[in-house]
Amino acid sequence: MSNYVLELKDVVKTFGGVTALNGVHFQLKRGEIHALMGENGAGKSTFIKVITGVHQPDSGVMLLEGERISLRSTSDSAKLGIAAIYQHVTAFPDLSVTENIFMGQELKNRAGLYNWKLMNRKAVELIEPLSKEIDVMKPMGSLSVAQQQLVEIAKALSRDARILIMDEPTASLTKTECEELYLIAERLRDDGVSIIFITHKFEDMYRLATRVTVFRDSQYIGTWDVDKISNQKLITEMVNRELDQMYPHKTAKIGEVVLEIDKLNKEGYFKDISFQVRKGEIVALTGLVGAGRTEVCQTIFGIMKADGGSVKLNNEAVSIKSPIDALNWGIGLLPEDRQIQGLINELPIYQNVSSATITKFQKKNILIEEKEIENAIDLCQKINLKAKDISAPPSSLSGGNQQKVVFAKLLTCDLKVLIMDEPTKGIDVGAKYSIYEIMNELACKGYGIIMVSSEMPEVLGMADHIVVMKSGRVTGSFERKGATQEMILEASLKQHNGTED
Repeated sequence: MSNYVLELKDVVKTFGGVTALNGVHFQLKRGEIHALMGENGAGKSTFIKVITGVHQPDSGVMLLEGERISLRSTSDSAKLGIAAIYQHVTAFPDLSVTENIFMGQELKNRAGLYNWKLMNRKAVELIEPLSKEIDVMKPMGSLSVAQQQLVEIAKALSRDARILIMDEPTASLTKTECEELYLIAERLRDDGVSIIFITHKFEDMYRLATRVTVFRDSQYIGTWDVDKISNQKLITEMVNRELDQMYPHKTAKIGEVVLEIDKLNKEGYFKDISFQVRKGEIVALTGLVGAGRTEVCQTIFGIMKADGGSVKLNNEAVSIKSPIDALNWGIGLLPEDRQIQGLINELPIYQNVSSATITKFQKKNILIEEKEIENAIDLCQKINLKAKDISAPPSSLSGGNQQKVVFAKLLTCDLKVLIMDEPTKGIDVGAKYSIYEIMNELACKGYGIIMVSSEMPEVLGMADHIVVMKSGRVTGSFERKGATQEMILEASLKQHNGTED
């Protein structure tokens, strides 16, 4: 019997003249959680699709329990017990949990009719060990992202999956939801399921995996025991360069106050929020999930209406009732969810870049497309956007490059303050460094920057000043110099009067 439940040897996959996988190797042990890491575009997505039968390799060998296999469809992989759970759940939102679990494998009675009573009972049996809060009769669309992922796990288990591929499952989850998913993954591992855990997060790898494999530029780079490879070594293998610092050196000169928030209130969300942002300064808003940071930013930007308090720009009180008002005053927002709030995937990249300032490219109410394209090319070159064609949709880009398109859109506007809500969420370590460099360049140009972040190393690495929130109130305010993770965490766990929860 083979030592590995799944093994790939020298797998090659090309699309036209583009090589997506170039001689890739991979070995998965029985009952193992194996992390797969690499920058966006490293070949991880194609790798998943080869294992699940979506794509057929041009050459190479795939072995299951030591026996050579050839997968021509997802049905082939499902029959062999291989299943994948994706970051963006591809479910039927209007159908019930039960219907989603048994889609394509419906149970029937003797008369050949769907046996809903039996399917609902079995759905409960599959879901309850994962979560007791999910009602199998409810539509899938009514569930949280974390709950939908649990349903996808239940669906895989209903097909007796012995190999489970988890593609960025924690990217959109809170810390509590991540921990719940970790426990479920460990339980599945203990039950004999082998898991390939694809992630950008080091905490995922350290929490779950015993081994890690790195892909870079469509190639296999190596496999290491997690307890025998350092962060620095892993980063170097992923990006093929030394990152002496995770965060680039900031040289911006901090000037006078450009934005002042004074006792800003929104009933039910936050109260008495006060802080300042200076030219060239990066101010981090941090705290635990639900602290009210995003709501504060949305209120400053005019998405939500404040119930009290004031916003001053260059020492002048401003009234912001809509995002258009905010942009006109020189305040821009890079939203947390780039897919839904930041991009229009039906439009090409260059139209996304100009979407916030379309009148700049009009003459007598007629859009001059040449000017629009010229502006997009100029900005995309400045932020080092990696795109083959700016006429392509943003969905054709990696996560980090999609984020750069949103940056380019905001840079088309005449801004003084830039609000960035989780600017590096869901992107790889190399792309993060690129985003940090853009942030520093903007600070050097005199922008005042508000950065919302849940990652304490990012906060300490990038911010000049740190504002901590808890339950809608400011509970701590620190200069970067001298601040520690312990100080931030302590403030994150306190009420506004300084008492512990």
